[in-house]
Amino acid sequence: MNSANSNRPLSPALMSDLPNIQPDKLHPVDITKLQGPENLQHPPRILILYGSLRERSFSRLCAEEAGRILNYLGAEVKTFNPDGLPFPDNAPDTHPKVKELRDLASWCEGMVWVTPERHGAMTGIMKSQIDWIPLSMGSVRPTQGKTLAVMQVNGGSQSFNAVNQMRVLGRWMRMITIPNQSSVAKVFREFDDTDRMKPSAYYNRIVDVMEELVKFTWMVRGRADYLVERYSERMESAEELVRRVNNT
Repeated sequence: MNSANSNRPLSPALMSDLPNIQPDKLHPVDITKLQGPENLQHPPRILILYGSLRERSFSRLCAEEAGRILNYLGAEVKTFNPDGLPFPDNAPDTHPKVKELRDLASWCEGMVWVTPERHGAMTGIMKSQIDWIPLSMGSVRPTQGKTLAVMQVNGGSQSFNAVNQMRVLGRWMRMITIPNQSSVAKVFREFDDTDRMKPSAYYNRIVDVMEELVKFTWMVRGRADYLVERYSERMESAEELVRRVNNT
């Protein structure tokens, strides 16, 4: 097996972009402990969605911090900008932003969802993105068997309403939601004037979540279809299955 991605040396260039990290404490992901000899070797493909369009969006800033950590851990990261995405059912599937989102959902092997908590729930912007990703596109299921990490930011005290909501959605979309999660309280205090996150227990938790996501993605990808294969669906014809999933 090619183990070029395991135990790779720390990159000074990447470390310079993570000033809050202690290099001797954040270990490279050892994929030899996570995969068999027949598994894929390309970097894990992670899609990040965030739930705010504010000019200084703290969910976006947390998403950017998460992306930097994922890059350091060897993942290939793409972030979807929800600006211009129409409401679900208010535009055709051919709308450019809808197509961009669906293409990214098909491309990725795992996702990170980051939302502010608003009125005790995820934002409508976050929910719209999730609702535009169908359970099935013909014979392709863009979320089934993929990994998911959930994070929320709060203007006040710490809450877990939004991450709990997103866990329900992830389960409904048959994603493998990792055990760890992040909820940042009084998030406006956690970023400096350059929009970088300050050292804190909240930052360390985001590192924990991204590290766990990469590990789970290495374990799951290449096996996802088998892991979520179901007896009841094998009892259906392909046409019946597509019809039922699309009408759910």
